[in-house]
Amino acid sequence: MISDRMAEVLRSLYASGRGDPATTFAAALGTDDVTVSVVLDAGHTEQLWSSGSTGTQFAEMQRTFGEGPECDAMRSGNAVLVPGLVAVPVERWPLLLPAVAGLPVGAVFCFPLGIGAIQVGVLTALRARPGPLSAEETTDALALASALTTLFLDGEGRRDGRPGVALPPHGWQQAVVHQATGMVSVQLTVSLAAALLRLRATAFSRNQPIVELAQDIVSRRLRFNDSTSGPSEPEESRG
Repeated sequence: MISDRMAEVLRSLYASGRGDPATTFAAALGTDDVTVSVVLDAGHTEQLWSSGSTGTQFAEMQRTFGEGPECDAMRSGNAVLVPGLVAVPVERWPLLLPAVAGLPVGAVFCFPLGIGAIQVGVLTALRARPGPLSAEETTDALALASALTTLFLDGEGRRDGRPGVALPPHGWQQAVVHQATGMVSVQLTVSLAAALLRLRATAFSRNQPIVELAQDIVSRRLRFNDSTSGPSEPEESRG
């Protein structure tokens, strides 16, 4: 049975349809941060809601490296519960774990949003201290994931194939990654999947968030000239 706190959250989720409810989610679940990511295309996710900068940074790192509990939850369709992040063998997420070592994240709990083979996103809850969710908190998280799945799959909750509820004030910023992926695909004459891998590898090598790199490419401040070197400034932009 869900808690009274979560019951109120679920009622308000459908009633308001405005703002960013992630802070309310976090309070109801008893966690420090909550993020909700949704699928755009080809399994790529974009952050829709976030209750704080730690959750945003953690999600950004996962998108940059293409690995982590959120990615595993999306691929498997199963919840990925990590009550002790420091205890996870580095071999599991060899790029992500060193990169997030400085973030105040002790535990991560990812719940996929979907029905069967249809995956629409991931609900992620984070805590600074390690430790599992209680039975009630787990039940609440599963109920919230189910409600979000219904909301996003509902015909009334879609707009041009994207969830039409409570978009963040700055819009779909991560969409720039997909636009940049298409541009790199054309520049290198490779598949979209290969272009995305190049973006991730380049962001990692430059120690730069993938969104920032994508913005440079979309704005034509950088371009990929061949399949081996990294991006360079176009000739016309050089002094």
